Amino acid sequence: MTPNLFVANNVFDDRACQLGEGPLWHPLQQRWYWFDILQNRLLAKDTHENSLQAQYSWQFDEMVSAAGWLDEYMLLIASETGLYKFDTRSPSSPQASKQLVVELEANNPLTRSNDGRSDPWGGFWIGTMGKQAQQGLGSIYRYYQGQLRQLVTDITISNAICFAPDKTCAYYTDTPSQQIMRQALDTQGWPVGKACVWVDLRAQNRNPDGAVVDAHGNLWNAQWGASEVVCYNLEGQAILRVAFDAKQISCPAFGGTHMKVLLATSAAVDADIKDKNAGMTFTIDTAVMDITGLAEYRVEL
Repeated sequence: MTPNLFVANNVFDDRACQLGEGPLWHPLQQRWYWFDILQNRLLAKDTHENSLQAQYSWQFDEMVSAAGWLDEYMLLIASETGLYKFDTRSPSSPQASKQLVVELEANNPLTRSNDGRSDPWGGFWIGTMGKQAQQGLGSIYRYYQGQLRQLVTDITISNAICFAPDKTCAYYTDTPSQQIMRQALDTQGWPVGKACVWVDLRAQNRNPDGAVVDAHGNLWNAQWGASEVVCYNLEGQAILRVAFDAKQISCPAFGGTHMKVLLATSAAVDADIKDKNAGMTFTIDTAVMDITGLAEYRVEL
């Protein structure tokens, strides 16, 4: 099967991120959020008609990487030391306004948070990794009903955390393995049995990064260094490709009023000088592909 190719030419936001990650569409605010992990920044941009596409930026005192939405104003943010409640009405230097929910490897100065996403039960999955991508230092956790539980260990670069809309499974990857894993879940969203390989990219020498699932259960995976997000169907077959004008595409997300916008972050760190749009954030209208995204689940603390 040869996947159909679409080209995303729209630069949604030209603020270059050293390591753009963790895009999130907030359905109540009609606003996009994403992170520049290496610069300790949370970025945002409005899309509703009266906003004039206002831009926002918050500077933290540690690395921040992923988020889920709690209510109209509050996010749950993952940092290198914990999960925090954060009020998006806070000023640009918001240290005093973040509230610790639970520590996350707070006593390990070698690690930080990376990819994360809310699950269909209102839980939040978050991966960690070594700050220098040291082999096996990371893990994947789930925070649910007041409990943080370690699910997967010996992870080098945690990525691609997302969930099937029928609640049967979760997906994730350890990027250097070049394999996307499928993990069966029980009726409360906890893993059952061992994860299995769902997409194997070793023969293509592709590096799976962040991922998101659409309303039909297809998985959209950013492939680091390949300028692409690739869509895989329920059988793990590549059916669509979206090319972006930046080499290091890091994570996709669906959003927009009708969930027909695909946004992708990218990274400027170690980028080639010819990669003029490295670190910028891109969008494409998925109506031309007949694709509708799946709304992000609200985190329930």
